[in-house]
Amino acid sequence: MPFLSVDGISKRFGGVTAVDQVSFAIDRGQVVGFLGPNGAGKSTTMRMITQFYEPDAGTISLDGVPLADSGRAAKRRIGYLAENNPLYEDMLVHDYLAFIADLRELAGPPRGQAMDAAVAATGIESVYYRPIAELSKGFRQRVGLAQAILHRPDLLVLDEPTEGLDPNQRVEIRRLIGALGKDRTVILSTHVLSEVQQTCSRLLIISRGKIVADGPVDQLIAKAAGAGAGAGAIEIAVEAAGAGVAEALGRLSGVRRVTPAPVAVDGRVAVTLTADGSRDLRPEIFALAQSRGWTLYELHRQAGTLEDLFQQLTQKGA
Repeated sequence: MPFLSVDGISKRFGGVTAVDQVSFAIDRGQVVGFLGPNGAGKSTTMRMITQFYEPDAGTISLDGVPLADSGRAAKRRIGYLAENNPLYEDMLVHDYLAFIADLRELAGPPRGQAMDAAVAATGIESVYYRPIAELSKGFRQRVGLAQAILHRPDLLVLDEPTEGLDPNQRVEIRRLIGALGKDRTVILSTHVLSEVQQTCSRLLIISRGKIVADGPVDQLIAKAAGAGAGAGAIEIAVEAAGAGVAEALGRLSGVRRVTPAPVAVDGRVAVTLTADGSRDLRPEIFALAQSRGWTLYELHRQAGTLEDLFQQLTQKGA
């Protein structure tokens, strides 16, 4: 049985369908990236999982029990960092976390242990007695994460946790999320695709309210190879010095297109071959270079990127 099961949920606002019969299941211990363009339904889906919204149709379950039936018991198992990270700026960090502990009904020794663990996990010891209004954006995000994990939830839902951070702060928060994911299930929404590759083991892509991709990150990256080249195609980068390089490569069986690089360096010719993906042309290219006496400087298949796949899946029919 999956830990989190989302079965055919939909949500409408007036005449607009924000989420349209979305289904997926997540096992314990997974860190799942949840991607999509603005307005695709990411935040709405995450808010339904956290019970901020009720689905108009469909069911969300934890360990097989629908959220609608478990109520507050399910909320105790979920931690949520909203996109805008709402904080009470006039409070000290300590007072704010104590307030959250009250809301989470933490008392006695477990309360102190939970606060100490959240502070240590998020690295906010140095600002613990400072007003939230004086904190940098990075520390505010850390405080938001601290409140989300304070009650030691089984499921952590993070909506754009690195939004507005500088590159160094992004690295720190990304490292923190990776550490948090070792002990709990995490759903992470972000616009920064590199964060997904470095943090998540699985990826969900939503577009216009529907799930359009679901799978391990490495498999989807492999699927993305040649996504910009056309259906059934791959791209091979070749750089060589010799006579008639581009012309000879263009005559190879299976080559659809030869795209030259803008600038040749030291007499070299650099091209990108768009070729049928049914077979690997690199051995033939290597043999051709040997027979023609070319000096081969580069020969590799272009790796797919999440950007390629993301654009391909979210721009169709846009």
